[in-house]
Amino acid sequence: MKYFKFLIAVCFFSLLFSCGGDDDICESGEGTPRMKVSFRTFETGKERTVDSLYVAVDYGSGKVQLGKETNIKSRVIPLRVDDSPFTDIYFRTSNTGTESKIRVNYTTKSIYVSPGCGIKKTYENLNPVLDPATTIPVRSIEPGQNFIENEDKTNFYLLF
Repeated sequence: MKYFKFLIAVCFFSLLFSCGGDDDICESGEGTPRMKVSFRTFETGKERTVDSLYVAVDYGSGKVQLGKETNIKSRVIPLRVDDSPFTDIYFRTSNTGTESKIRVNYTTKSIYVSPGCGIKKTYENLNPVLDPATTIPVRSIEPGQNFIENEDKTNFYLLF
């Protein structure tokens, strides 16, 4: 009887610790990809490093500050995951400086990935538009890849 209880206890603990390994949430990067933005100089069009960059995004309930990054060549930014056809993004190079507003228009598709990940959004027909009233510090936009498949390729370039 003593061995029977021990066997049942071992079976119980092995079942307890073996559950849940396959349904971990998006461990392999299958979630909704973010948009990649790189930077170039306005005069020459060559890629450049930005000393400091502050980014804010309006996800539908007001601006959310994504924080400051220093000495960067590119930045990935999450877009809205609701059914809105655009996301407003604000860029500035100093904490109290002027902001440039960019509206990124797109179409979305939902794709089922797995039980753990659920559904991910894909973005197509990206069209960034710089608000003409806010052309400092961003002076212009250059298009890149116009869909978001993963976070490897640049979707558009900001010209400073």
